[in-house]
Amino acid sequence: MVRPSPPLGGRNGGRGGRGRGRGGCDLPPGGAAMAACSFRRSIASQLSKVLDLPPENLIKSISAVPVSKKRQVADFQLSIASVTEDSSRNCLAQDLQLQAQKLAERLKCDAVVSEISAGPGTVNFTINRELLAKTVLQQVLKDGSEYGVKSELFSTVPRQKAVIEFSSPNIAKKFHIGHLRSTIVGNFIANLKVALGHEVTRINYLGDWGMQFGLLGVGFQRFGNKEKLKSSPLQHLFEVYVQINKAAEDENTKELAKDFFRKLEEHDEQTLSLWKQFRDLSIKEYIQIYKRLGVHFDEYSGESFYQEKSQEVLKMLEDKGLLQKTTKGTGIVDLSEKKDLSSFSTVMRSDGTSLYITRDLAAAIDRMNKHSWDTMIYVTDKSQSNHFQHLFQILKLMGYDWAERCQHVSFGLVQGMKTRRGEVIFLEDVLNEVRSRMLQNMASAKTTKEIEDPMETAEKVGLAALIIQDFRGLLSSDYQFSWDRALQSRGDTGVFLQYTHARLHSLEQMHGNKQLTDVNVACLQEPDAISVLQHLLRYDEVLYRSSQDLQPKHIVSYLLTLRLQKNMPSLSQVEEAVGKKTGMLQWWLFQFCCFP
Repeated sequence: MVRPSPPLGGRNGGRGGRGRGRGGCDLPPGGAAMAACSFRRSIASQLSKVLDLPPENLIKSISAVPVSKKRQVADFQLSIASVTEDSSRNCLAQDLQLQAQKLAERLKCDAVVSEISAGPGTVNFTINRELLAKTVLQQVLKDGSEYGVKSELFSTVPRQKAVIEFSSPNIAKKFHIGHLRSTIVGNFIANLKVALGHEVTRINYLGDWGMQFGLLGVGFQRFGNKEKLKSSPLQHLFEVYVQINKAAEDENTKELAKDFFRKLEEHDEQTLSLWKQFRDLSIKEYIQIYKRLGVHFDEYSGESFYQEKSQEVLKMLEDKGLLQKTTKGTGIVDLSEKKDLSSFSTVMRSDGTSLYITRDLAAAIDRMNKHSWDTMIYVTDKSQSNHFQHLFQILKLMGYDWAERCQHVSFGLVQGMKTRRGEVIFLEDVLNEVRSRMLQNMASAKTTKEIEDPMETAEKVGLAALIIQDFRGLLSSDYQFSWDRALQSRGDTGVFLQYTHARLHSLEQMHGNKQLTDVNVACLQEPDAISVLQHLLRYDEVLYRSSQDLQPKHIVSYLLTLRLQKNMPSLSQVEEAVGKKTGMLQWWLFQFCCFP
């Protein structure tokens, strides 16, 4: 039932059938580039002769037209401003309109383009309707889940090695809800890049070092229970941390914590063994949570990996004359243009030990040495924007030009996410809550069929609902969460996307996609069918846009619009279509083939 598209979930194998149809739809064993690409090239070829510009310079200026509920639209359009010499100036709207009309008059319809018209500053092209249906259907069936990724829009984008750091919870603390966005956003970016042919390394950079572990160590010695640690490590360590924090106002407790962390840095065997136990048990529990989210990592790294290497970084900063000492003995790097310390970053404590940013510097350098990456992406909330700005600046000052290829993808806060018991603290609470609410919704819905594993179904559909609500807007925006809105079974929600997919999938299970190798394209000429075909022409542009700005909202908006184009058949309509052989069964099956 749940089969997310490659960028939002895992990649799927293609289901496309190939063969030779009898109803005017010839399905070749091979195939050219994506349907939209062949149409763009044909239009660009004619435009190049009139505008005296190379066709390749025009390809990206020709875009598919978004579908409209209110009126029929053309399939492609050329923006006049993108190809005129006056595009850099403030051309009047009537001037652009006049230029569009003049250009449209110089162009001619052919076997591909059946209609050419001028719009507000655009020239619009309508593709021959039978050719549109035939070409798009061939391409969807041939490419399957890879439809869109072979577009020539990506021809100038080199395949890259990408390192993506995301999720990154703190060891010995329960998975906070704030890490949910980092986890699903980072997973989206990784999946998108993999779908587009890039080599991706997913890194979970754990917060597993620092003075808080001194406090936690003392707390466990005072309040800890080994049995509870084994049975529920994150919950028990959280309880210990809360208890010791209350006692931390006592100076004696603070000194004990400093002493514990000092022993940890000195690799005291007993202290290190306890810390390692905290770390290993925490990762084991995190993996179970990631499994529920459908997320995996290639590496579990952490600040502890770079404790010694951060000292090497401090030495490098000192050798390059970048490390300065304050009167209190702390180490800083001057980041101001005028070198007046109006902007600086603290990289060393007064006792000579490293800080979070120092360990980040060591990690970045180590990852380049290890992976030789082309781009490295950090996914965290926007409160850390200043930290990453400083990180990249220091790397450049150290002489690492590749710092320009580092990127921070930031996101806003989720507000108002509460369970029935009150404020949400941990991600597990959210996952359990969404499963509980979906089970309740499924039980009360009249259309719900008997399901083999309702718990698993409820969790997957509920998780899709959370992701879709999260991805609908700009990542950098805060948004107000609503359980009722997220879990609605109608409207622009993840639940209805899954429902649409399930209905179409049931058609394929009943009748098989072999019907699709024998399609009469005449049944794809109705306005509803044309709207879906037009929308499919835009998919490579949507993928390209998301690949450039790493925003999932483009793909989510596309899927929600595609869902709106589908008139879901009832069982009686399906039976009628099978009996009368009207071609509508093939049309509905085709829609499933198009739905990622």
